[in-house]
Amino acid sequence: MILFPAIDLKDGQCVRLKLGDMDQATVYNTDPAAQAKTFEDQGFEWLHVVDLNGAFAGHTVNGEAVDAILKATDNPVQLGGGIRSLGHIEAWLTRGLARVILGTVAVRDPALVIEACKEFPGQIAVGIDAKGGKVAVEGWAEASELGVIELAKKFEGAGVAAIVYTDIDRDGILTGINWASTLELADAVSIPVIASGGLASLDDIRRMLEPDAAKLEGAITGRALYDGRIDPKEALALIKAAKEAKQ
Repeated sequence: MILFPAIDLKDGQCVRLKLGDMDQATVYNTDPAAQAKTFEDQGFEWLHVVDLNGAFAGHTVNGEAVDAILKATDNPVQLGGGIRSLGHIEAWLTRGLARVILGTVAVRDPALVIEACKEFPGQIAVGIDAKGGKVAVEGWAEASELGVIELAKKFEGAGVAAIVYTDIDRDGILTGINWASTLELADAVSIPVIASGGLASLDDIRRMLEPDAAKLEGAITGRALYDGRIDPKEALALIKAAKEAKQ
């Protein structure tokens, strides 16, 4: 079980949005690379990065900040936001990413995702962002008619490393993860699922460690971590204790 601290990039800064709204951004650190190093020093073992401007623009916008993050941390980094072609995927993986997260292109061109999984095994994740139970694209700005599970099932057996499932209706408002929808998705596919959106407290960490959530790869934490609602040491200790209890 992995707890992924999140760095969301907007205009080169580390921010958190509220309900996916770019106009409701809180700046938490003007130096994303320093933030990445802080997370590593706190004991986190992975890093989740989103190029928010890139998600809306359809191409990388905060590339310099991502490069600085990759230089600052030894932790594996996964990146989403504006990655829409095989060339773009290859370029980022060559620059040191552990895996890329494909969102909008997974809806628009599922065949590209399947091809990417063959070209770059173990390094392709799919980001499924849901609003009202339907998949949202273009940086959450546009809703589709596609159901979450319907989209996820398109990638069964393709070699997708993980699905990052975000409930936009809960993102950044600290109401707790939508466990019902997240676990329903995890039950429907064999691809590991990462819970995202709304993680609010240590109660969510404890919920993640319950037996029925064992199938999840982990969860992403953002605002609760930055606001001090989650103590990194305590959260990671809970996960470590649960892991040791299974051994």
